[in-house]
Amino acid sequence: MLTWFERNTHSASEWTLESLVAAKAEHRVSLVVPARNEAATVGHVVSRAREALMETAALVDEIVVIDSDSTDATARIAAEAGADVFAAGEIRPELGTYPGKGEAMWKSLFVTRGDLIVFMDADLIEWDTHFVPGLLGPLLTRPEIELVKGFYRRPGEHGLDGGRVTELVARPLIAMHYPQLAGLVQPLAGEWAVRRSLFETLAVPVGYAVEIAALIDTVTDRGVDAIAQVDLGRRGHRHQDLFDLGLMSTQLLAAVSRRQGGAGHGSVHEIAVEQFLPSEVGIARVTREVATRERPPAREAG
Repeated sequence: MLTWFERNTHSASEWTLESLVAAKAEHRVSLVVPARNEAATVGHVVSRAREALMETAALVDEIVVIDSDSTDATARIAAEAGADVFAAGEIRPELGTYPGKGEAMWKSLFVTRGDLIVFMDADLIEWDTHFVPGLLGPLLTRPEIELVKGFYRRPGEHGLDGGRVTELVARPLIAMHYPQLAGLVQPLAGEWAVRRSLFETLAVPVGYAVEIAALIDTVTDRGVDAIAQVDLGRRGHRHQDLFDLGLMSTQLLAAVSRRQGGAGHGSVHEIAVEQFLPSEVGIARVTREVATRERPPAREAG
């Protein structure tokens, strides 16, 4: 009997662009790029995807950039490159707004039209447009698949440069609490695709825990065989500072704790994390508030 890894692990090379355009039929595809201060890279991401997947081949129906309070030219550059750009805080303002990647992704449900949604990070510096078809492959050819994670090789020793939170936090948590997900190569990858019919039923952490929360809730509600993963080749991106990774890790731990029987998504909103920063004159103590709020399923927001 095949294992989950053997059944549900694919390579982007399994499908041609032409075959996926044919398989698309009546589906609508939205490519969503959450972005905050990514003026240096977002234009290239949008323009390449638009040229290859909208103008040359009709696989993607819309490219939507959700701008999360950028203080640089992210929104202008994305619009000039051909994306539909929305400020996260201006989407359904009656629902309020919070900073964070997950918030941008949740808000995208109110301004996109696709029944298939592909998420892609805005800070990519080494990638190719086959990422999007690769992620759509299982959704367009296997009706039982509802969520698809990408994985790739990164520059650096063992190809793990940039995967520190995955190896030090996410993978141990999965091994302890959700061994069904142990076959995922990169559970926190920012490149993934999902059926709208699933994503709009999930509670969504406003910060960086959106990916692990989606996986846990999917495997809990739909089973592990609703999830597939696709080898996308090689990817490079900007790396986070170590202290920022500590805040990301806190968000992951909070999301998993909640799903292990902790408080509901509306009761705990922030955690204070103490960090100690060495300098030439001593140690500076810094208290940073980490958002752990979760949005309810978009379907419930009306």
